[in-house]
Amino acid sequence: MLVGNGAAETPSSNPRITPSSGVVSISLVYKDSKMANPPHGGVLKDLLARDASKHKELEQEAERLPAIVLTERQLCDLELIISGGFSPLEGFMNEKDYNEVVENLRLTDGNLFSMPICLDVSQTAINELGLKPGARATLRDFRDDRNLAIITVDDVYKPNKPKEAKEVFGGDEEHPAIKYLHKTAQEYYVGGKVEAISRLNHYDYVALRYTPAELRTHFDKLGWSRVVAFQTRNPMHRAHRELTVRAARSRQANVLIHPVVGLTKPGDIDHFTRVRVYQALLPRYPNGMAVLGLLPLAMRMGGPREAIWHAIIRKNHGATHFIVGRDHAGPGKNSKGVDFYGPYDAQYAVEKYRTELGIEVVPFQQMIYLPDSDEYKPDDEVTDGVRTLNISGTELRSRLRTGKDIPEWFSYPEVVRVLRESHPPKYQQGFTVFLTGYHNSGKEAVARALDVTLNQQGGRSVSLLLGETVRSELSSELGFSHADRSTNIQRIAFVAAELTKAGAAVIAAPIAPFHNSRQAARETVSQYGSFYLVHIATSLQYSEKTDKKGVYTKARNGEIKGFTGVDDPYEVPEKPDLKVDLETTTVRSAVHQIVLLLESDGLLERL
Repeated sequence: MLVGNGAAETPSSNPRITPSSGVVSISLVYKDSKMANPPHGGVLKDLLARDASKHKELEQEAERLPAIVLTERQLCDLELIISGGFSPLEGFMNEKDYNEVVENLRLTDGNLFSMPICLDVSQTAINELGLKPGARATLRDFRDDRNLAIITVDDVYKPNKPKEAKEVFGGDEEHPAIKYLHKTAQEYYVGGKVEAISRLNHYDYVALRYTPAELRTHFDKLGWSRVVAFQTRNPMHRAHRELTVRAARSRQANVLIHPVVGLTKPGDIDHFTRVRVYQALLPRYPNGMAVLGLLPLAMRMGGPREAIWHAIIRKNHGATHFIVGRDHAGPGKNSKGVDFYGPYDAQYAVEKYRTELGIEVVPFQQMIYLPDSDEYKPDDEVTDGVRTLNISGTELRSRLRTGKDIPEWFSYPEVVRVLRESHPPKYQQGFTVFLTGYHNSGKEAVARALDVTLNQQGGRSVSLLLGETVRSELSSELGFSHADRSTNIQRIAFVAAELTKAGAAVIAAPIAPFHNSRQAARETVSQYGSFYLVHIATSLQYSEKTDKKGVYTKARNGEIKGFTGVDDPYEVPEKPDLKVDLETTTVRSAVHQIVLLLESDGLLERL
């Protein structure tokens, strides 16, 4: 690998791990073919090891330079650049490399590379930081303000995003990577090599976060020369265990379970739960067969291109074989029910470049359970007429949601236990009931009565967020402009989301006059639990007529400005989950209707 002054070191025997100025310096070179696979391009670009000798100098310089504060995705990319996971890259792609990768899946030096790795910045950042060819800038972690690296700018360029979307991801505007490209990524890319200062700080599963050099050292220590890598972003069940064991035995190899713990597809199970699942599953492997290591990758869900990229990354980590599944790294279907990629496109893509990649593809055959013989077999080995059983992903989620039994032939009890702890059945999950309506429409009365009803039934803590209380305790500095009203609702949504995540029942009762704010609140809370928009549809006339505090009168007289229904609009919800009118029904009846709604969704099943 490259060390010190950047010269290629002659192959020698043992890896060396030495501390230097607080940075782990790893020099890992390859003595013979018995070791794990050589890295892509022939040299592991471990920038932390390469730059360790000038750590103090770089650290001091970084404090003086303008800083680019990295996003979560950029942090994932940088972590794998400086560790050598993206070898042969030594930085973010300049325009020439970017164009070659987009058009031809190659870097300008001829090495195969399928995914653009780019540092996107805004025009404002370019101007403020003085980003131009030859300039140097610090790359900083947004989480703790630590300086991680210094980039020397090769160029600043405006990418052809429509071309990138089509060539790399297939062009479907609903693809999550294309949405990110057009709606989140900034308009310019900065290319240039980086010099590493520090590893990223992680506080979870630290012992499982191997760099490529560390993992190669571990393989060498174990005497492993043939390693089958298994990529996953989902929990593993018995079928996955059978698949990986079969793959390893057929190739006289060991298994690297290498799950992604960076950014995956929105809606995926969180990595904390998944890692606990993998840890629970590991003892089920034959003694010494498998190792678990975590990969801090920001997935793009790029199907065939991503599969090639994943193969390169696993090769850099020392794997000799790589399992490529059906619809590998695909985002599923678009809104029309059409798959973004063909089921075997990824396998074909990796197989096409197999020789150049230097890693053997292990095709992922769906494993089928045969209850009569209590075994799993690949789909293509199951004869017609043999009885089979299967539980789909949808069915599994349903069983977790309802508390229904998950049989041992599908998943091990210890795995199910972890999943149930993190994803309890619906009657143990939190939820939010969001009441909206005019002032004095009766929503506060309904909210208080619902609060009492749910507390009486028990089973959850109940939190009541009345409009006036929130205004006093959380939003006292806000006025009643459109912007301030929206900010107030988002604060309510944030609190409701956190309480919902913790398993509470939340009752919120602001006026919430604007559709966009209500929709944003739904999206915020729905990440963690059920959200129910209840429109208290009492008319403005009735609300005003029954106003015993005289607030409407003050608004009509101009004493209160920006009052909803008087001189500020109320956008009637078009599709609420429930609509009740307290001009024609009672508070007791309204609460009963809400309870029935919750019961119908299984949230009060055990009460």
